[in-house]
Amino acid sequence: MMKRLVMLFAVLALVAAACGSSDEAAETTTTAAGTETETTVADAGQETTDTGESTLDTVIARGTLKCGISTGAPGFSETDPEGNSTGLDADYCRAVAAAVLGDATAVEFRQLTAAERFAALDTGEIDVLMRNTTWTQSRDGDLALDFVATTFYDGQQIMGNPATLTTLKDGMTSEEAFAAIDGGIVCTNAGTTTEKNISEGAALSGATISLETVENFNEAMDKFIAGTCDLVTTDGSGLFGHRAANVAAGTEGADKWVIFPDAPISKEPLGPVVRQNDSTWMDVVQWTVFATFIAEENGVTAASAEADKEKTPEIARLFGVSEDEVQTKMGLEADAFFNVISQVGNYGEIYERNLGPLKLVRDGTRNMQWYDGGLIYAPPAR
Repeated sequence: MMKRLVMLFAVLALVAAACGSSDEAAETTTTAAGTETETTVADAGQETTDTGESTLDTVIARGTLKCGISTGAPGFSETDPEGNSTGLDADYCRAVAAAVLGDATAVEFRQLTAAERFAALDTGEIDVLMRNTTWTQSRDGDLALDFVATTFYDGQQIMGNPATLTTLKDGMTSEEAFAAIDGGIVCTNAGTTTEKNISEGAALSGATISLETVENFNEAMDKFIAGTCDLVTTDGSGLFGHRAANVAAGTEGADKWVIFPDAPISKEPLGPVVRQNDSTWMDVVQWTVFATFIAEENGVTAASAEADKEKTPEIARLFGVSEDEVQTKMGLEADAFFNVISQVGNYGEIYERNLGPLKLVRDGTRNMQWYDGGLIYAPPAR
């Protein structure tokens, strides 16, 4: 009996010691170089820049949203003659500012190249990236970033001038497209999924191409117009945008440029990107996008938002006039998403305002609402 009591007290002493020890108990790990370093359990898995404060708190305290956009993507982010940023991506920057700060104009736009965009977000230079960026597995896994709701379902296409490449025509299949560009010089911007897709597609089809990469797509277009490149490739939306811009500018032969194949050669879901491990901020950005989807689904526009505050129970919750609204639980004002719709508009309005002039037809595409055969779908506001 005495031996059993001694053993019991010893066990209890060990348990007490363990419970009373610091949460920062040291662990020994071995680095790739084979040397041992000590870390603490409390630090394990934490970002070195983690201050415990959400980006939401930072943006509210600052009073402005820092939003990363492209250096020039017609329909998505451009600078008008008055110096204002326009486009679908720019409007979603405004939507987030409206949700968080109540003011869609409280945005600092940062123009970023494809090579700069992820570092700018990672280092905190911007709060959110709205730069026609494709959601991929490697970006999800390799970068300390999170993708949120898709705002535009795109796909890569190719553009050429039939005056210099007589093999080009409208309505080509992917197989016909790669046969047509065999031996051609293709320009695109470096460090993108576009660069990888065109190389893989050519290799699979047996076509030989010379790929010339540049810092941003505007440079690729300059080379194409000058005749240095036979073809340019990027997301289809970008090609339609640049063709429309050049037709409007009177570029010779631009109205004859062919965009092909009809079925894109890749999937390019585009949408906002935020830093990893900040679920509060991710929720805010994601539900800002969803709010524009839900408003369109319920037939609520910027012009009708005030009159339609209680059009449906879901809209009443989303606009903060119902007792069971949930915006305040997200760290926002109850009327956050009313501000989004009244100041920026619903998804259909944002789309038509920015992409309609480029003749990027929405009907019959993945960018239709789910009940019309598309992929625009939001969880319920409840």
